[in-house]
Amino acid sequence: MAKWSIDPTHSEVQFKVKHLMITTVTGYFTKYNLAVTTEEDDEFKTANSIVFTADVDSINTNNEQRDTHLKSPDFFDAATHSEIKFVGKSYEEVEAGFAKLHGDLTIRDITKPVTVDVEFHGIVVDPYGQTKAGFSVDGKINRKDFGLSWSAITEAGNVVVSDDIRLHAEIQLVKETLS
Repeated sequence: MAKWSIDPTHSEVQFKVKHLMITTVTGYFTKYNLAVTTEEDDEFKTANSIVFTADVDSINTNNEQRDTHLKSPDFFDAATHSEIKFVGKSYEEVEAGFAKLHGDLTIRDITKPVTVDVEFHGIVVDPYGQTKAGFSVDGKINRKDFGLSWSAITEAGNVVVSDDIRLHAEIQLVKETLS
């Protein structure tokens, strides 16, 4: 059995959303955690626990006014629902280096099944002797499925914020040393 934790200095968690249906805005979570337990040391398809959390208050879209709005009850309601959580249920390898990760995503106390695409980049030992594993994760959700239903239409009839949210993460895990 092996336990892995996220290396936050070599990882990033982001989302992308269409604004006015003509540009894409990127946002990040700056505080998050990921813990993975595998049955086999270096076999992520044997993962029996995958838990990711993001601190809603750490949302950053490089615009303080927008970030404040996203934390408000119109969207994430950070005061009441401080955490986004994904619990992996199964890691389904579809071909060498590529997998589907099935799990439950909880936003605003609404939990829905979600599947994300995972690209496994390999395992290496860094110059400090730590074993690390790298992944790219991509997915898409409909924000309204999770109670993020604020909407507005411009005078010209354009939607201000799209319903579809693209998710992307670059993840580096560190194998914990068991004493």
